[in-house]
Amino acid sequence: MSLVVKATELEVKPWLRQVDLRSVGAMVIGLVNRSSGEAARDGAHQSAGATRAAAVKPVIVGDVDDVSVGTAMKVFVIRMESMATEAGKTVNVGDKNERALVSFNVTVNGTMNPIGIQQVHGIGGCDVSRGNWVHDDSYPLYEASSCPFIEKEFDCVKNGRPDKDYLKYRWQPLGCNLPRFNGIDLLRRLRGKSIMFIGDSLSLNQWQSLTCLLHTAVPTAKYTSVRSGELSTFTFPEYNVKVLFSRNPFLVDIVSTSSGRVLKLDSISLENQKLWTGVDVMIFNTWHWWLHTGRKQAWDLIEEGGKIIGKDMDRLVAYEKALNTWATWVDSQVDPAKTKVFFQGVSPDHSNSSDWGDPKAGSCNGQTEPLPGPSYPHVHPAEKVAEKVLRAMPKPVQLLDVTNLSQLRKDGHPSFYGLGGHRASDCSHWCLAGVPDTWNILLYADLAGS
Repeated sequence: MSLVVKATELEVKPWLRQVDLRSVGAMVIGLVNRSSGEAARDGAHQSAGATRAAAVKPVIVGDVDDVSVGTAMKVFVIRMESMATEAGKTVNVGDKNERALVSFNVTVNGTMNPIGIQQVHGIGGCDVSRGNWVHDDSYPLYEASSCPFIEKEFDCVKNGRPDKDYLKYRWQPLGCNLPRFNGIDLLRRLRGKSIMFIGDSLSLNQWQSLTCLLHTAVPTAKYTSVRSGELSTFTFPEYNVKVLFSRNPFLVDIVSTSSGRVLKLDSISLENQKLWTGVDVMIFNTWHWWLHTGRKQAWDLIEEGGKIIGKDMDRLVAYEKALNTWATWVDSQVDPAKTKVFFQGVSPDHSNSSDWGDPKAGSCNGQTEPLPGPSYPHVHPAEKVAEKVLRAMPKPVQLLDVTNLSQLRKDGHPSFYGLGGHRASDCSHWCLAGVPDTWNILLYADLAGS
């Protein structure tokens, strides 16, 4: 049984003229005709629902030697082998300007390269995950001192960090240029809307970055900042824009019982579901708290399917189960026509310098410059899991692909110039101004291009 996708000529977007398609693994933009493809697509999704993408086994039957950049891009025939589709079902690509909600593999020089039409690594088709940090005298985009609401733990300058070069780096992807952040433009685009960061303190890091970027753009505009429990709300009344942060380190539930704190891998509380419903833009994040052990571990027992399965388990396996629970909620509850969903990606720490090939350095302490790009020596294992889950989702979710670019910034952490000072080095969070500003440039680039 197979789903045959017949490719036609597609219009090349302006940014594609700057892209060497072979160097980034033959990036392919696909647009699917709903009228002819809906039945096959929906059938595939229903079958894959329980096991996510496991039912689909993509096989390439064309070649990419003729893929080139010009006024049009020729793509090729792909056969999607799937238990969920009937033989010979045909989808015409390129008719209706609608995204195909499937992923496929492209053979380039004998190797299989995963390409998601949702562009898991891309913003509008540009692969932003590989590049270099370049010195830019126009940076930083703001002074932390101009944003009195920034948490003390992130204001490295105020905390006495002596070096300043870490403030002067701009992320430059290999294949394209990112727009400069335009806070006034973003506020106008978000007028009357809400944007929420949901996750741990790395989401707080990004939320604080965005609020300062926006405040810097409209320094005389009134704002309010209110915290109620685990929800913080930053409002620009003039634009009727709310920028929210909901502290939720696991996305799934932890419940206190007589037996202890129970981590429920397949449960999202009605309270959180209600909080997320109706938000216009959501950026989810989870990873760091899955690593904690000992006194910092947030649970005593783990539950799945209504049964306690133990006190602990492989953390990556648990992480994937929780992400699939979150993905199921997004797939069943989010209307893409009304709500844009992002996953922040995994923010790396730099606690062990052996990870970047310099065991004598120890950690992020004393680091003053980035690593050279375009890629970090290894792919983060949690990022692999996150991408696997995202690729299997029927509903479009955009990955803010911050992992590789952040892995290169061993110099960007507070280290001794955070909350703990010289008593406790912080190689997990990020100085502001700093790396999270680039995460928000990626966010802005996607929202501005939507």
